[in-house]
Amino acid sequence: MKFFYPLILASLFFCSSAFAEEHVAKALEHVNEAVTHGKAGHVGLFVEHAAKSIAHAEEALKVEKGQSKGHVESSIHHLHEAIKEEKSGHSAVATKHAEDAESHLIQASNTEKK
Repeated sequence: MKFFYPLILASLFFCSSAFAEEHVAKALEHVNEAVTHGKAGHVGLFVEHAAKSIAHAEEALKVEKGQSKGHVESSIHHLHEAIKEEKSGHSAVATKHAEDAESHLIQASNTEKK
């Protein structure tokens, strides 16, 4: 029976890691869309994709650890700022925040694979 405990713990670790990777990938997908729509001036679609990116990043944050967690937290901050700026009519600033969030999600994704 003692043999199974490490096996169970290892499988939980890998499942949570895969869960985080999946949500970081989805968050990155949506932030890419937000940046594209921000540059095109599509306010509604920008906000929609930024919000979806936040939702996925927050799910990833539940199991993230280390450097990757810090990048996900930073991306969430930038996405909240992006939505706030977009709703205030500052599209260029909003898009810059979305690009910063995108950069952090890319770094989180690269950190997870190491």
